[in-house]
This record gives sequence, C-alpha cells and structure tokens, in this order.
Amino acid sequence: MENSDRKRKYLIATHGTFAAGIKSSLDIITGVMDNVWLIQGYVDENVSVETEIMKIAEQLNEEDELIVFSDILGGSITNQLLQHLLKPNVHVVSGFNLPLVIDIILADAATPVDQVIDQAIENAKEQMVYVNKLLAAQNATEEND
Repeated sequence: MENSDRKRKYLIATHGTFAAGIKSSLDIITGVMDNVWLIQGYVDENVSVETEIMKIAEQLNEEDELIVFSDILGGSITNQLLQHLLKPNVHVVSGFNLPLVIDIILADAATPVDQVIDQAIENAKEQMVYVNKLLAAQNATEEND
C-alpha cells in the first residue's frame, strides 16, 4: 500500500548537459518544479558525480520517494547511482526519453510508483516512431483506397 505522506522527488542524471536540456523542455511543458534535481556528469572536472549524488541523498527524508532518470543502462552515471542510492524508496529508470519523464512527473501521486513507471515506459515506447516509415505506410494506404 502506498504511503500518502510520501513526496515524490525526481533526479535526472546524465553524461554531459543532456539533463539540463531535458529539464529545460520539462519546464516549458509542465512548468517549473522545485522537486526535480539534476546531475550533469563530467561537465566540470571539479565536481564529482559521487559528491553530487551524496548531496541529493542527504536531502531525502525517509518519507520521500525518489525517481531517478539515468541516460545509459550500465553507464558510469547509472552505476554510481546504484552504488549510493539503491534503497527501497528510490526507483531508477534508465534509457529515458522526454515523454517518459513527463508521464511520470505528471502521474497521480496516489498511484503506486511501480505502476506509474511501468505504464510510463509502455507509453514512452509508443512515442518512438520512425516517422518516415509511418508516413510511407499511410501514403501507400491512401493510394490503395
């Protein structure tokens, strides 16, 4: 059963500035949210990914639920996240796209997180379409009608 006192927080963690680009698009589409953190790995040699992860971990309460979006399954960012954040209230989604992030962030907080993530992944898969092939198939159908 879902704890209604939990607050969902989100972390977008990527190699380079991809996280900032996703956050920029997210802000335009959903509005600016104060419960979304970023980690941009290897952008500044003076900032370690591990240190950034630990800063975020320190801000989490036992009641919080953290959904983490990482760019590459098996990549260094994801591996470090798993080393430091693998806890029952932390959920890591790797290989994300913008529709998936939007779907999860806008989901009803009363819906159990595993259901939200599973459904968002299915929805995100449908967003990945080779549009040229789709248009060619539509044109072929129209020509046969």
